[in-house]
Amino acid sequence: MNDAADPVVLVLFGARGDLARRMLFPSLYRLAAAGRLPEDYRIIGSGRSSPDSLEEFRESVRDGLSESVKDFEPAVADTLLERLSFQSATDEDGHELASAVRRARDELGEPTQTLIYLSVPPTAMQPMIEMLGREGLADDARIIVEKPFGTDLDSSRRLASATEAVADEQSVYRIDHFLGKEAVQNILALRFANGLLEPCWNSRHIESVQIDVPEDIALEGRGGFYESTGCFRDMVTTHLCQVLGFIAMEPPATLDAQGLRDAKAQVFCDMRPLDPQRVVFGQYAGYRDEDGVADDSDVETFVALEAFVDNDRWRDVPFYLRTGKALGDNRRTVTITFREPAGALFGADETHRDRLALDLTETPTAVLELNVKKPGPDLTVEPVGSEVRLSAERHENDGLDAYERLLLDVLRGDQTLFARADEVDRLWQVCQPVLDHPPRPHSYEMGSWGPDLALKLPGRQGWWLPDD
Repeated sequence: MNDAADPVVLVLFGARGDLARRMLFPSLYRLAAAGRLPEDYRIIGSGRSSPDSLEEFRESVRDGLSESVKDFEPAVADTLLERLSFQSATDEDGHELASAVRRARDELGEPTQTLIYLSVPPTAMQPMIEMLGREGLADDARIIVEKPFGTDLDSSRRLASATEAVADEQSVYRIDHFLGKEAVQNILALRFANGLLEPCWNSRHIESVQIDVPEDIALEGRGGFYESTGCFRDMVTTHLCQVLGFIAMEPPATLDAQGLRDAKAQVFCDMRPLDPQRVVFGQYAGYRDEDGVADDSDVETFVALEAFVDNDRWRDVPFYLRTGKALGDNRRTVTITFREPAGALFGADETHRDRLALDLTETPTAVLELNVKKPGPDLTVEPVGSEVRLSAERHENDGLDAYERLLLDVLRGDQTLFARADEVDRLWQVCQPVLDHPPRPHSYEMGSWGPDLALKLPGRQGWWLPDD
């Protein structure tokens, strides 16, 4: 049965780009293979320049699918590609694209839903949205906007104003693919469906929270993007803060778009603006040799910082966020460190802090590290970690990839896992002090864990990963 019954016209800006090749077209393929696309649909790729021919464009997409999709089925790809076309457009001229969309809608008939996916650089986003308004493309359309949503507080507000002028908030889907990950959504289930955890999810029991997203890869040809954006805008103002919102939110009134986004927005309202003195920037050695990078670039490829949520649940509990390129491993881990038990019968020097580490990768797990008796004649303790699967083996193949899930939600008109305008504005307010007074990037070696100054940021406990 189709998840979205009404016909759909999907306009994909950036259709010849890296994101479309690696993520969007493979996600559309998997939705088609699972019968989750409407019976009738059209996909119109767009960009500033056209391919040599429609056949060349379709073959390029097919090649990307065969590289990215496990158990690739040519027949599924054929069905997808025969509905795929291309029409160039710019922020100055979208007339031909608007005509192509109208023709596709006429072919499909009523009631056809138009989806417009804007996978364009941050500096191009506002002009493109204004073009959508001039050409009437935004009328009754669902507009999907890729992060980052602006480059600072002022630009984000200009973008918000331009978006508001052409579309209602209910029609705007600000996409952050971290929120589409099964493991990130599992944070909500662990917190609110388990009586063991929720009563101790507060400052009385928790000493600190770490959100750690190191990447072992370098730029992979994204030098131009990083020069205009940097790690802080690319990762902290979006992915890491959104995960923080899930970790720190109060129990939502309802598990729907209104309830969850209200609870998350309140976390961001309670966040203390970041202190640049508690933020460390780094740049890996060799970054300036990358294609598209200036010889004297001071753009950061690494960020570590301390954040606080000033409310009754979290007051004075530090949240440590770390992410960067060319680091020692590729991880997505949230670590909850608990306070020492009252009384400390075994002595502070003998015990380690209890920890719960949540692995947010495609096969999510949790590692619980507790103090247990050390075998032998003496009553002494040592830490032991135990791993718990966060998905049953029988559901191993049931999960959706992040973009697959989020595209499906747009088809359904479900905004639960998308950022709302007030969330975005408040996060830029929280982050703006760092943009106004950016720390000087410290050099670090590729394959390391970043600058020495960042390693010291969490104090005595340091950064912790389950198998360190």
